[in-house]
This record gives sequence, structure tokens and C-alpha cells, in this order.
Amino acid sequence: MVADTKRYYVLGGKGGVGTTSMAASLAMKFANHGEPTLIVSMHPAHSLGDTFEQDLSGGNIVPVNGVDSLFAAEIGHVNTKEESSNSGSFMRNILDKIGLGVLADPLGKNKLHEMLMKTPGFGEAVAISKLMQIVELQESNKFRRIVLDTAATGHTLNLLSATTLMEKLLGMANKAVNLASSFPALKSAFGKDQIDPARIEVLRKQIARVHELMQDPQSTEFIILTIPTVMAITESSRFHASLKKDGASATRLVVNQVLPPSTSECRFCSTKRKEEARALNMISNDRELGGLELIQAPLLDVEVRGAPALRFFGDVVWK
Repeated sequence: MVADTKRYYVLGGKGGVGTTSMAASLAMKFANHGEPTLIVSMHPAHSLGDTFEQDLSGGNIVPVNGVDSLFAAEIGHVNTKEESSNSGSFMRNILDKIGLGVLADPLGKNKLHEMLMKTPGFGEAVAISKLMQIVELQESNKFRRIVLDTAATGHTLNLLSATTLMEKLLGMANKAVNLASSFPALKSAFGKDQIDPARIEVLRKQIARVHELMQDPQSTEFIILTIPTVMAITESSRFHASLKKDGASATRLVVNQVLPPSTSECRFCSTKRKEEARALNMISNDRELGGLELIQAPLLDVEVRGAPALRFFGDVVWK
């Protein structure tokens, strides 16, 4: 992993398979080799902060306590009043950028946010806007590696489709603005020279850049996380098929929480091992998963939490 030249690693899988601890351990692995690394959680909950035992709720990029070269941020939640207000401000800023800030004035920040939160894909749109900022940081060479800890599979897929949708919508908006400029009555409705097609195009290109990076196998790798159960393997197979359909590249499958070898077997352990063997056999015979590099991560007898545990776990899993 350390010898790999990719810059972005997107970890995703079925809920409850351990994506956050796995992403944190990978980021720790890179940082321990002296590579400036940023890990970004897109989970609605504050799971990354809990994993590092550090408050990351502000949404800002901060150094991880006690770990050189490692930085973290949580950008996936808009649960508190302050966070909701910030989301409304985000949309106002986007409207300002493309010259439509006047549309937000009659609604007010809170009402605008209330309306937008009911709009399908708004959460992903907020995440994409923040990813745009992260990409800018990456291209300024501040970070050598960026690890994205995504929420459940549906969120990861929505993130990919949202970039395409936003790019198309902004392209359509640009055409509409150019058309409206031919009609003085429509143009004056938004204020004299208020709408700037050039600013819409700049924003569209920024989103297109995020989309391009997510689909570039030289820059980005999607890592699929699962656990050794039939249900989880089945969903992982569908997940990989959907990723390929969206043009994303995945080369590794991590099976987490695999029972370690034991000299003594209780009835429960024996049953679980049979279930694991069935699930692992499914992987090798699965059309979507059989060609991926398989990594098995052991089920530990302690919670993977805090820098020492994550460092240990990273050395066990990521070679």
C-alpha cells in the first residue's frame, strides 16, 4: 500500500462492516511512513472522532493528536442547529458564486436550508462541495494521501452519481442563462448583470474535476469493505457492479472480522467458522468479487480505538 502511487483511497461497504476503523488504520499506516495524510469521514455520525478519541465535530481539518503527518476532518453530518445553519450558508455561497445569491434573500438562510434538506441528493451535493476544497488542497501538494471514509454503500454510489447530476445541471443552467440574456425582461428579474455564465462554468468545471478524479484509476482507488457473511458478500458484489457502472476502479476487497485461528473450538466458534468458509467460498466464485485482491482482517478481542490500536491494526491489515 505504501509503495502505491495513488493519492485518493475511498473505502465503502455495507453498514457495520468497520469502514471507519479500517480507513483510520490505513491513514495511520501512510502517516507512520512519513507521508502527509488526510482522512475525511463522510459519515452522518461522529464516528471518526470517536475512533481517534478526539473531537472533530467542527468540520475543519485538524491534526490528529499524537500522530505526526496525520490530519482528519468530519464533513458528512448536518445534525446540529449550527451545522444546519452552515449548510444553508453553503448553498447561499454557491448561489453567490454563480450570480444567483439574490434568489436566497427572500427566503432567509434557515428557510433555504429547510427547503434544500428535502431535496434528493442535497447531502451529497454538500459533500461534493467540501471534496472540491479537499481536491484543491491536494493539488497544492499539502497532502500526499487522502483517505475517504464513506457511509453505507448507497451513500457512496449517490456521491458518484451526484457529481454527474450536478455537472449536467450546471451545464443546463449555463445554457438557460445565456438564453435568458436574450430577453431583457428575464434578465432584469434577477438584477442587472446579476447572472454570470462564466462563474457557472467555473463551478461546473470544479465539480467535473472531482468526478474525473473519482474515475481515474491512476489517482483513485475504491476499496470495498465487507464481513464474512452471505448477506454482506452479496451486497458487496452488487456494490462492485455499481461502481464499475459508474466508472470507478476497485482492486481490493477487505473482509473484516474474520475469526483468528484457535486450538480449541466451542460450538459457537465452529458454527461461525463454517459460515465464514461459505462466505469466503462465495467470494472466489463470484463474478464481481473473484478478481479482486483479497485482504482478510482478523476479529480482535479489543475495540480498535485510539492511535496505538489503530497503528497495530494497520500493521496487521495493510501490507
